[in-house]
Amino acid sequence: MDFLLLLKAAIMGLVEGATEFLPISSTGHLILAGDLLNFMDHDKRGVFEIAIQLGAILAIVWEYRTRFVSTFAGMGRDPIANRLIINLAIAFLPLAILGLIFGDIIKAYLFKPVPVAIAFIVGAFIILWAEKRQHNVTIQTVDDIRPIDALKLGFAQAVALIPGMSRSGSTIIGGLFFGLSRKAAAEFSFFLAVPTLGIASVYSMYKERALLSMDDMGAWAMGFVFAFISAMIAVRALIRYVSNHDFTIFAWYRIAFGVIVLITAYTGLVEWTVH
Repeated sequence: MDFLLLLKAAIMGLVEGATEFLPISSTGHLILAGDLLNFMDHDKRGVFEIAIQLGAILAIVWEYRTRFVSTFAGMGRDPIANRLIINLAIAFLPLAILGLIFGDIIKAYLFKPVPVAIAFIVGAFIILWAEKRQHNVTIQTVDDIRPIDALKLGFAQAVALIPGMSRSGSTIIGGLFFGLSRKAAAEFSFFLAVPTLGIASVYSMYKERALLSMDDMGAWAMGFVFAFISAMIAVRALIRYVSNHDFTIFAWYRIAFGVIVLITAYTGLVEWTVH
């Protein structure tokens, strides 16, 4: 196995895990990191990115294993467990339906560095707007979320079909607009990632199964492990952070990152493969 390929796979895994659950867009970072690293060809890179998402999902399952076990054990008997499962199912539907309708068009036109950079900046101003508004919390915990709230959060998550907008960011900031506490919004975003990313990953890998190869398993395993480790660190850090801080810092990061990409693309300082 090529050592350089393994190193690049580890870096991609770190990027995936570190950004998947923060409001800064893992898809956007992976597109840009893969471009800079010249990592695999376009089609294989896409399958790799899908595969290592499972490492980040596993980090959520492990971090909240007690909650997941109690929820599945209480299905049909525990009202709290039933509510969470129903809410996750409702919140999953908008992105699933809209993704099936518009997914191919979005991949064809928006999965490129410059559109991603623009989405970074637009998303940043939405975060700043959300934080500038008076935040009236009516939903303190995940267990307080009603089905109508879950549907709203599902439509907020669907905004992340635009690469660079961030799935977690769209859900969390949408939660702020809908009256969720920062912790409730973050945790629901984490829980919603499991069915959303899990089903999407399995479906996409099945759809692209012709690209799967045992020759790539070493790189996939490396990316999976590093995605798991970095996602664990990022999730724990975010929960601690939101206890005493808002999301403004992520907005300024998105603006800076987006501007750098636009400048390097249009001045030629970085030769992005697609503009």
